[in-house]
Amino acid sequence: MASSTLICETQPWKALKAHVDDIKKTHLRDLMGDSERCKSMMLEFDGLFLDYSRQCGNQDTMAKLLELAEAAHLKEKIGKMYSGEHINSTEDRSVLHVALRAPRDAVISSDGINVVPEVRKVLDKINEFSEKIRSGSWIGATGKALKDVVAVGIGGSFLGPLFVHTALQTDSEAVACGKGRQLRFLANVDPVDVAKSIAGLNPETTLVVVVSKTFTTAETMLNARTLREWISAALGPQAVAKHMVAVSTNLAFVEQFGIDPNNAFAFWDWVGGRYSVCSAVGVLPLSLQYGFPLVEKFLKGASSIDKHFNSAPFEKNIPVLLGLLSVWNVSFLGYPARAILPYCQALEKFAPHIQQVSMESNGKGVSIDGVPLPFEAGEIDFGEPGTNGQHSFYQLIHQGRVIPCDFIGVVKSQQPVYLKGEVVSNHDELMSNFFAQPDALAYGKTAEQLLAEKVPQHLVPHKTFSGNRPSLSLLLPSLNAYNVGQLLAIYEHRVAVEGFLWGINSFDQWGVELGKSLASQVRKQLNKARTDGEPVEGFNYSTTTLLTKYLEGNSDVPSEPVTLLPKI
Repeated sequence: MASSTLICETQPWKALKAHVDDIKKTHLRDLMGDSERCKSMMLEFDGLFLDYSRQCGNQDTMAKLLELAEAAHLKEKIGKMYSGEHINSTEDRSVLHVALRAPRDAVISSDGINVVPEVRKVLDKINEFSEKIRSGSWIGATGKALKDVVAVGIGGSFLGPLFVHTALQTDSEAVACGKGRQLRFLANVDPVDVAKSIAGLNPETTLVVVVSKTFTTAETMLNARTLREWISAALGPQAVAKHMVAVSTNLAFVEQFGIDPNNAFAFWDWVGGRYSVCSAVGVLPLSLQYGFPLVEKFLKGASSIDKHFNSAPFEKNIPVLLGLLSVWNVSFLGYPARAILPYCQALEKFAPHIQQVSMESNGKGVSIDGVPLPFEAGEIDFGEPGTNGQHSFYQLIHQGRVIPCDFIGVVKSQQPVYLKGEVVSNHDELMSNFFAQPDALAYGKTAEQLLAEKVPQHLVPHKTFSGNRPSLSLLLPSLNAYNVGQLLAIYEHRVAVEGFLWGINSFDQWGVELGKSLASQVRKQLNKARTDGEPVEGFNYSTTTLLTKYLEGNSDVPSEPVTLLPKI
């Protein structure tokens, strides 16, 4: 495929478009009756079990999707990513988050240099530093051990680490490793988030980790300055060096801020923010909470999927199959959204993380060569743990819009509960729904079935379920650090596959820049209005009105306020 050729101009794309009519003549309740088809749509790898038989398609669909992968040069593009070519062309960067969890003896190069030794050097530094904090050999300014950590960062510096932390908080091994310690995250520049993140904490026992590659991210640095003031007000300015560390590449700015550059942990331009949880961005705060040996298991789980993605044939490759099916649902069947439904409360922060990984990566309107796309790319991702979601938005999924669903289940609960006299355990009750919901979506319920059940005629239309609603099921053996790493890497690579197929750049994010640029203009206006009393000007009528209302309602804010910190 020439660089100027869009994937929609290829023969496999056109063949899939024509194939849609054949599939729309079928119904999942009929497709599910074909046991050979179902068997061909199941896959097992490293303890994981994937069943995609409830997707609206058959063996012919999968063959055509694999032909699309060939037309998109998917294997070649994956190879380029692993070999360190600058596939992020708009920023002229490699994309090497796989190097962050590669074995120590691996060779993964960027610009002709093996980056793995440098990665391992940072990981070794994190191991050593986190052990000092956890053992109490590194103490705070007043001689007390630092048992509480606040990680300050936003976007990819927050959502990924929060997902992993939340997933591990109830794992028995992680609970033992984190006993007596707290890890909190501060992301939003909203002062309420500041108040919540430090509520009940003592500056004497708190370590703040500031995560910002450039040390210039507006929200992160304002929050960092706020926590610096919180520490300084209680312990004196000299305490900052003992109570604050950084994850950054800008050592000059780190030092200017008051943090010892020796306590800065590096990451690299070839790590995108939303793919950075396996770098110091996530590994440092997680190691401070749980210890590096446990976090290393998480990295090994991700590495297992990295090897699988790069070596397994596409018809047996979990991330490739998931990516192909996403493109089938979005670009051919016309289903732009995807519900991520983990039947595991510990995965409550998984969907928010994948929202960023997916939507920031693939929310693009032009090809990698800058050609406007004549088709929609990207998925609208949302989700909630089951069974909570069933009592929230499943009504729409069952009887409203068709939304493909990812059901994620766990064989062994992190916290099993058994009650004498109950029919099933709590986990079995949860998993009963995990197994039932995909079939309910696939089969639905017909008017004939309802009438046979003596449902009143006037209620039949309301109780009819059309079915034929696609889903897939991913079953994990347990949810320990290793499994969490596997799950993360599956979805990271799935997103990359979608982008490779659509022919877009999944590794830049220019769409986030315009709003930030306009916010800087508003910031200047607010400063002038507060300090000099200048009227709002230079904005459209709507924005001018809103700003004026805001300033009038905040007229008691002094032009030169003294420092005020949260009081929770």
